[in-house]
Amino acid sequence: MLIAADKFKGSLTAVAVAEHVTAGLRRVVPDLDVAAIPVADGGDGTVAAALAAGFARHEARVMGPTGEPVTATFALREDGTAVVEMAEASGLQHLPKGVFAPLTATTYGTGELLLAALDAGATSIVFGVGGSATTDGGAGMLAALGARFLDAEGRPVAPGGGPLADLATADLSGLDPRLAGTDIVLASDVDNPLTGPKGAPAVYGPQKGASEADVATLDAALAHYAEVLEAAVGPKAAEHALAPGAGAAGGIGYGALVGLDAAFRPGIDVMLDVLGFAPALAKATFVITGEGSLDEQTLHGKAPAGVAAAARAAGIDVVAVCGRLQLPQEALGAAGISRAYALTDLEPDPARCMAEAGPLLERAAENLARDFLVRDV
Repeated sequence: MLIAADKFKGSLTAVAVAEHVTAGLRRVVPDLDVAAIPVADGGDGTVAAALAAGFARHEARVMGPTGEPVTATFALREDGTAVVEMAEASGLQHLPKGVFAPLTATTYGTGELLLAALDAGATSIVFGVGGSATTDGGAGMLAALGARFLDAEGRPVAPGGGPLADLATADLSGLDPRLAGTDIVLASDVDNPLTGPKGAPAVYGPQKGASEADVATLDAALAHYAEVLEAAVGPKAAEHALAPGAGAAGGIGYGALVGLDAAFRPGIDVMLDVLGFAPALAKATFVITGEGSLDEQTLHGKAPAGVAAAARAAGIDVVAVCGRLQLPQEALGAAGISRAYALTDLEPDPARCMAEAGPLLERAAENLARDFLVRDV
């Protein structure tokens, strides 16, 4: 039995999900052989998954999205592979409660976090992006790494996406030279372009407190930013603005593609490779995946879909656990998931589901074991 589930956001980490599922399964089949690989799709929880897989924990004091110092964690393996999660430095969790900064939040601290990984000996970096408080196109990140973004008076532009409207010149020649020799993979579960109706400001800006006017301001500022970068580095800047993943995490994907020569890959595919999923799957006869909400977004690059696709390709049955289920059985089956067990089936009150997620998940796992395992034992 292989448990490869993501976190239940707001209630259980991916590690805790695996622990509670294991406990429930073993109440029904006490001697069940269970292995667990907590997974993530590049968003928040990615570093935690790497740490659970045996990476070493490192911390750095960096600038938060509104300029205050925060402590951010990254993971590093002995072979020089680092997992860096932008939300650790520039995520929504670092905003004062209920106070957004859609025009001025900066990714500068993420750049500092990447520098810390290089200083610690990283030679390849899995750069997980998601959960950001920012929409600055990665300009702050690149500035921390040595780029210069100046206004018409030759002064550095202010932090955030809004002030990029004042950008006159960009100079990436001062980027840390170690970056040129570092393999950087942009791991994301979204494939939005930088701007436009499906771009970072329009799709994700409102989640970060952006009004309709703010969205228009940010979209225009990021389009201008891309034009200035095209003048600085050539046509690739315009091409990358349209590329899948450019709009990830407020456009930090764009900054990584243009400035760091990062390669975009679906986050779950990257993380399954890094976490050693294939060798674990080779030993499994049954897989349990899951996340807090199984919904339409799950089918577009989220962890359970990636796990199920890999297991189905190997001919292994997959079931899922979740907090709530918002997909019909046909959609689950098409994704390679035989059945899903939702906590809301046991406790319809969402607040109680969140508060009692652990015990409820154990009950769900007991039901799963009776349905799928008892007949085989």
